[in-house]
Amino acid sequence: MPLTLQEYKISSFEQRLMNEIEFRLERTPVDESDDEIQHEEIPTGKYIAPIFDKRLKHFRVMEGSPITFTCKIVGIPIPKIYWFKDGKQISKKNTHFKMSREEDGTCSLHIEASTSDDDGNYTIMAANPQGRVSCSGHLMVQSIPVRGRLSTLQPHRARSRVPEGGDKEAVQERFFRPYFLQAPGDMVAHEGRLCRLDCKVSGLPTPDLTWFLNGKPVLPDGTHKMLVRETGVHSLLIDPLSQNDAGTYTCLATNKTGQNSFSLELTVVAKEVKKAPMFLEKLQNCGVPEGYPVRLECRVVGMPPPVFYWKKDNETIPSNRERMSMHQDTTGYVCLLIQPARKADAGWYTLSAKNEAGIVSCTARLDIYGKYWLVNKTNQNLFSVTVLAVN
Repeated sequence: MPLTLQEYKISSFEQRLMNEIEFRLERTPVDESDDEIQHEEIPTGKYIAPIFDKRLKHFRVMEGSPITFTCKIVGIPIPKIYWFKDGKQISKKNTHFKMSREEDGTCSLHIEASTSDDDGNYTIMAANPQGRVSCSGHLMVQSIPVRGRLSTLQPHRARSRVPEGGDKEAVQERFFRPYFLQAPGDMVAHEGRLCRLDCKVSGLPTPDLTWFLNGKPVLPDGTHKMLVRETGVHSLLIDPLSQNDAGTYTCLATNKTGQNSFSLELTVVAKEVKKAPMFLEKLQNCGVPEGYPVRLECRVVGMPPPVFYWKKDNETIPSNRERMSMHQDTTGYVCLLIQPARKADAGWYTLSAKNEAGIVSCTARLDIYGKYWLVNKTNQNLFSVTVLAVN
């Protein structure tokens, strides 16, 4: 492998960042305006979810060198393919990137001449009616050494000095004011997750960076960390994110020639409150004559709204069982309607309510009275009415 292109292992932090990007992408809409794959109807049972037979790798490359990300994907029907850089979809109209797909499922993303802007995380997502899968590769673009590039920069200040030892040759020193090559815009992030603010700054001598939140310095602690990568990318990591982290962030870069800064607004979406299901009204034992309708009713609340399961004598009741229908509404009302009731419907009925926070159940007895009971009950009522009339 040429020296301009090398595979390398990423850090556990970078892997975690990729996992976060993949998790978000697999649950968000994508632009399909330029996708050439159309999914047709396939016989039931013939679908196969996308699978990676070969995954993306991580590369370190010198600026100006070519780079190709390659992976292999299989699935039925043929999965649609989407490429992303740092979580943003790459359009096929972007001529900087060349995308290709072969008949055996091999997919490639090629960059002819990499630049510092190409540094980042690349993700490929494959989707068909059975689901979505994704994998990522990291590209580190190493810049040409500063010494070879000084002549192309305009010095902020220059001065000459005579080195010790009597050497009369003047040695010129150049200094450059900080300049942000990369800076994030306003962001929206979710409470409880990882949030990362990245920027890239140039300057000689190397600038010192300070982060501020609403004008107050952000100090490193258990949830706030400042990192610098080999590529010169500075990162402010917040993990886990809280409501107190919302506000205006300012990054100030300073060296002996001056300073520069940028600001952004971070909005924190409140974490969804989760509450285990709870019964406000439980099922009640009841009995009805054969042939009459019966309702088994209760009220359950929870966040997120729970999913309900009905059982009779510990056997799950399918939603399409004859004479039985299941109902619920947004107030927590849950009902099993049996219409008309038969002797075989007698037994113990259990309702279970489940969500991400927990599960609860309650049980009640249903009795079905035969026709002879209804006749006897009617005769008793008539006898009672007659005695009252005589009295």
